[in-house]
Amino acid sequence: MSQDPLLQPFQLKHLTLKNRVMTTSHEPAYPEEGMPKERYRAYHVARAKGGIALTMTAGSAAVSRDSPPVFNNILVWKDEVVPWMRALADECHEHGAAVMIQLTHLGRRTRWDKADWLPAVSTDYVREPAHRAFSKKIEEWDIKRIVRDFADAAERMKAAGLDGIELQAYGHLMDQFWSPKVNRLDAPYGGDLTNRMRYTFDVLKAIRERVGDDFIVGMRCVADEDFEGGITREEGMEICRRLKASGMVDFLNIIRGHIDTDPGLTDVIPIHGMKSAPHLDFAGDVRKEIRFPVFHAARIPDVATARHAIAEGKIDMVGLTRAHMTDPHIVRKIVEGREHDIRPCVGANYCLDRIYQGGMAHCIHNASTGREHELPHEIPPAAEKKRVVVIGAGPAGLEAARVAAERGHDTTVFEAAGEPGGQIRLLAQSKRRAELIGIIDWRYAQCTRLGVQFRFNTWAEPDMVQNLAPDIVVVATGGYPKTEGLRHGDDLVISAWDILSGDVKPGREVLVFDEAGDNVGLQAAEKIADSGAEVEIMTADRSFAPEVMAMNLTPYIRALQKKNTRFTVTYRLDEVRRDGNRLEAVIGSDYGGIAETRSYDQIVVNRGVTPMDELYFDLKSASRNHGEVDYGVLVNGSGALFPKNNPEGGFDLYRIGDAVSCRNIHAAIYDALRFGVRC
Repeated sequence: MSQDPLLQPFQLKHLTLKNRVMTTSHEPAYPEEGMPKERYRAYHVARAKGGIALTMTAGSAAVSRDSPPVFNNILVWKDEVVPWMRALADECHEHGAAVMIQLTHLGRRTRWDKADWLPAVSTDYVREPAHRAFSKKIEEWDIKRIVRDFADAAERMKAAGLDGIELQAYGHLMDQFWSPKVNRLDAPYGGDLTNRMRYTFDVLKAIRERVGDDFIVGMRCVADEDFEGGITREEGMEICRRLKASGMVDFLNIIRGHIDTDPGLTDVIPIHGMKSAPHLDFAGDVRKEIRFPVFHAARIPDVATARHAIAEGKIDMVGLTRAHMTDPHIVRKIVEGREHDIRPCVGANYCLDRIYQGGMAHCIHNASTGREHELPHEIPPAAEKKRVVVIGAGPAGLEAARVAAERGHDTTVFEAAGEPGGQIRLLAQSKRRAELIGIIDWRYAQCTRLGVQFRFNTWAEPDMVQNLAPDIVVVATGGYPKTEGLRHGDDLVISAWDILSGDVKPGREVLVFDEAGDNVGLQAAEKIADSGAEVEIMTADRSFAPEVMAMNLTPYIRALQKKNTRFTVTYRLDEVRRDGNRLEAVIGSDYGGIAETRSYDQIVVNRGVTPMDELYFDLKSASRNHGEVDYGVLVNGSGALFPKNNPEGGFDLYRIGDAVSCRNIHAAIYDALRFGVRC
């Protein structure tokens, strides 16, 4: 038997968990009509196949009608959820993984204009900043109704064959009762801690009456809200003691912090550039003091940190949740001695930021996640070996090369630079975003292992490509920064890339005009501000950097506000003119009626990239398909991907990533993967 701490079993009541690795509750926003159907099931089954001991499904599964999901959660208040959850549990059980689900009532952490347009309820009228809903103050008939809803939902989950449930008590209704900052009720549900916990014990008693003592019931709870007027560490420890003493709770899944604002949420679930495992020691203190099973997850991004958490006795089960979105086979690779093959979570948080924007969760550099039916995590071999040539070794090109090599193709990559990386290598120069280079390093290592041939410092020309007699040519040449777009003065501005690369030093009074709204503009602004310059970020949009999204925006805002950066929205840079040794900016607005001038000594623009597509167009006439792609086949996966409309052509040709249009890292990798598995 292995001596690895992560591979030791854990006994939770009557349930033996085969190792110490779990995915904590999280909602990838895959339900259809509130039900965990095929996409949802395939996602969890992939992780069960990968070897985890416990998959905790359905972050924030809604127990009541007046707890409408804000990002497509499971509706456990419906009876029809039972067969769907049974199918999920049965298939995960076949692979040795236990299955639980998180149940909750959101309280004020939702909106009144969702679903049935019922008022949000909470323990006061105060608006939650993140979702902006003013709540109805909860009445006793609401409490009785919601307690009954919890019991009904728990009974449904037991009927579905799940191994247990977890109740959510951080930022949601249960914690809103606990928190002295939010609970403004009178007795018996407001006032001292006993009264503030009364609702919780009402819920637990009702659940136990339905499911009995053998069914596992845990609590994902905050033990320190870490803000003024909230639950203190001392009170949080007392809450944990009382939950244990009740005999109705079987484990605690510990949270530290608050999630009612974007910065608060980001501190609870940190992103890259922030401290790893920031709350692990706190969770360890809870376990040591309460002497009770403790689970925990919060930016535990790698096996080494997880192993330390278990080996040092800080926690009993470790959540590698975002890490498993990146690589569902972590445990299998540990068992097989292949830790070096684990695809690293780079903390980009594309997964979570997407769901808070209303989309499905996707990993920034594993495009199979959430698409397990269409794009399995294990690349299938090709029926016939081919010669593949890839031009460009950025994320798109490296993924194309990796997938081609996994399928058994003979693969060559041309790259103009001396090392792989493309735009990611530029972005990763920022200390805070340095982990992004893991996207490149992992792919390059995989390509090297698979025998991909790289030709660095080589500018690919059409004859050079055709001399290799390729069957498939993949153009992944990326793009170059776009600077044109002004009525006058394009030659007087510099690009955000110029700043990030160090080719141009920051000025002293700088305008950053951000039209693309992505990380590049903010990274450039942060680098300029760090030099001591005065910085103004301007955008014609009604909000700035909309492509960055909430949790990734938090560190930028904190850093830039400390440097007194000015943020200007709804204004457009129209012209730039030379004024001695300074620049005069003519400012307008898409809303009309504005024309003013401002003076700077440097103007930086971020307008996205223009595709470097010359090679693609040079190769089109020599290709069998003239670059044409059948999008129906690309999306649905059956039939001929490339029309054979040029019998004289020698190869199939397609382009991916920014060589097509300015998008993002995930889009580039998704392009490469879904083309690659069909070639």
